[in-house]
Amino acid sequence: MSTAVSAAPSRPSATPRRILDIDALRSFALFGILVVNIGYFASGYTFHQVHDPAFASVADTAAHRAVTVFFEMKFSLLFSFLFGYSLTLQIDSARRTGVDFRPRFLRRLAALLAIGALHAVLLFQGDILTTYALLGLLLLAVHRIRPRTALITAGVITALMALQFLAMAATGAAEVDTGAALAAGERTTAALAGGPLDVVAEHVRSLPHMAVALVGMQGPAAFAAFLAGLAAGERRLLADPAAHDRALRLTQWVGYPVGLAGSLVLAALGGTADPAGVAAAVVTAPFLTAAYAATLLRFFRTGPGARTAAALAPAGRMALTNYLAQSLVCVLLFTGAGLGLIGQVSPALVLLVAVGIFLLQLGASAWWMSGHAYGPVEWALRAATRLEVPRWRTGGAHRR
Repeated sequence: MSTAVSAAPSRPSATPRRILDIDALRSFALFGILVVNIGYFASGYTFHQVHDPAFASVADTAAHRAVTVFFEMKFSLLFSFLFGYSLTLQIDSARRTGVDFRPRFLRRLAALLAIGALHAVLLFQGDILTTYALLGLLLLAVHRIRPRTALITAGVITALMALQFLAMAATGAAEVDTGAALAAGERTTAALAGGPLDVVAEHVRSLPHMAVALVGMQGPAAFAAFLAGLAAGERRLLADPAAHDRALRLTQWVGYPVGLAGSLVLAALGGTADPAGVAAAVVTAPFLTAAYAATLLRFFRTGPGARTAAALAPAGRMALTNYLAQSLVCVLLFTGAGLGLIGQVSPALVLLVAVGIFLLQLGASAWWMSGHAYGPVEWALRAATRLEVPRWRTGGAHRR
């Protein structure tokens, strides 16, 4: 891959490059999260860690394995890493304006918690915003941690998670009863095919299970990524990727073989239903996530890459709006609150639907951000965070 800076359009300063690259990475993470999450809308079996027996073709099996190998447990890490990195940007912004960032950040977390709770009940029980809001308190408490200590702590958390899943595999504590899971999947599919109240009731019924997943894996994995992002932000690693090109290349050379090896183990053992496979993925997924990010950061330095980053960035600037919109669209497509296609679309076609949704979001985000300072939900979040009414439109745009 060429990394010549001259191949990319010149940019006025490091700050615009940093913001563009971060937004583009966040947009890329949104796509991967959609590819994983859409399976929970398209089939009630996914929530119970089994596949719908009605879709067992070669193409369907290949689609499941592609999601497991390349997407599952990777893109949420990238999103979480960027959340940790963004905290350092918020601290810098508050420092420049002479404002204490803590009250702002606490208000931001409170707003995220409220939005996430509504999202979990109304749209998607696998909501990540509530996790971010709760763990954000812990991140705030340790935000002055040294980068080296943050990375070591992240590594320890990851190792403890892997040991936990290995212990579960050894004792059979997390063994899935396939028959019971298939029956539960059929019930969940039927519930989500019902009316809006049935959908909400199913989400509420699923919340205790999601709370266990939060404590056992989603939460610790997200916090470890927060710490890695915080360390990267303190070192300003994304401020000028060209200055770290050697490290990015090394990340690719190490990250892909290690990360893909763990992903293949996860897929071979049946995905997240097998704790031994999860243990392997917990350790190796950060390597593949880092390799993805390194590849994009190097690619963004090229001419085609700069254009790709510019196309991705608007969706990343309004990531919260797009994350919620993905759930809304999926609810309207698959559940009985909309078209009711749940259990009727093959896994291979579901992937194409995910690609279509994301492409539409890229276009809609570019249109929206051409005339607005923030995404709709970002605008509301900023208002709650700063206790002020932010500007709605960009100066001079769409005037009549």
